[in-house]
Amino acid sequence: MTVRFPSDDELMDGPNAAEDADGNFEGLIERDWDEDFRAGFIAIVGRPNVGKSTLTNAMVGEKIAITSMRPETTRHAVRGVVQGDDYQLVLVDTPGYHRPRTLLGQRLNDEVRESLSSVDAILFCLPSDQKVGPGDEFIARQLRGIKVPIIAVATKTDIAGKERVMKHLIDIDKLGDWEEIIPVSAVKGEQIDVLKEQLAKRMPLSPPLYPRDMTTDESREVMIAELIREAALEGVRDELPHSLAVQVEEIVERKKKPNQNYPAMLDIHVNLYVERDSQKAIIIGKGGSRLKHVGMRARREVEAYLNRRVYLHLHVRTAKDWQRDPKMLGKLGF
Repeated sequence: MTVRFPSDDELMDGPNAAEDADGNFEGLIERDWDEDFRAGFIAIVGRPNVGKSTLTNAMVGEKIAITSMRPETTRHAVRGVVQGDDYQLVLVDTPGYHRPRTLLGQRLNDEVRESLSSVDAILFCLPSDQKVGPGDEFIARQLRGIKVPIIAVATKTDIAGKERVMKHLIDIDKLGDWEEIIPVSAVKGEQIDVLKEQLAKRMPLSPPLYPRDMTTDESREVMIAELIREAALEGVRDELPHSLAVQVEEIVERKKKPNQNYPAMLDIHVNLYVERDSQKAIIIGKGGSRLKHVGMRARREVEAYLNRRVYLHLHVRTAKDWQRDPKMLGKLGF
């Protein structure tokens, strides 16, 4: 991905530059990076449920992508920003590459392809607790011919024995011609720094692409919706993750009480869409018990993310076959 920055001459001629009596220019952005600073975009790919989101969170150092034991949890490309002393890595955690069964699945695959077309490196994740299979071979074929460094990452080494990991590394090597093969445990933080270093040295010389204190470019509404979806996916049946979508409809700040010196509570109105009434019953639970549990778990995560108190208004709605409805997919941001 090429990012064009204004030249020194263009900055000098810009509307915010003002020359003082001594011939010095004021109002210019001061350079806070060295000439050998490196920055670039990295796509994280792999079939569903191989630990891409967990790896993204571990590299960034905080939670910016939701995780779940359910396949196809990630619905869109999440950008996480890894800030190093002399580098910046912009991670694109893509949805899992898979053979699509719905219009939504096709759009998720299109998003992966778009991500691969505009990055400086690729991380190909293959879980150590599973054998290399047809899905991995399918992705390896898609990666052939892409002219950027590709690092194969053996994920989940903490739940696989040493012999299994060694066999896995040999099998990964047979799949393709990789720049590096690095075994990691994102849960335990093992080899994460090694992976960052290997990526950093392959990035182009560049100023920072994002502010130096930023960890993600996700909007507040998207992050809240994702945290609620993560809570709703906990302990549900297999078909529900594919059928559940969450949309933040409105965020309203309450009025502060007299002499209140802390942020006012936020009322967050949220729609949870499923495709069938039977799925609606799963989310709500007997007497609303499950929806209450979802709300409590999600509220803790959202409050930690926003650093303020919130009240979640959760509304479960049925939108029949929304994954195949272009109009509904557009409404939900796909």
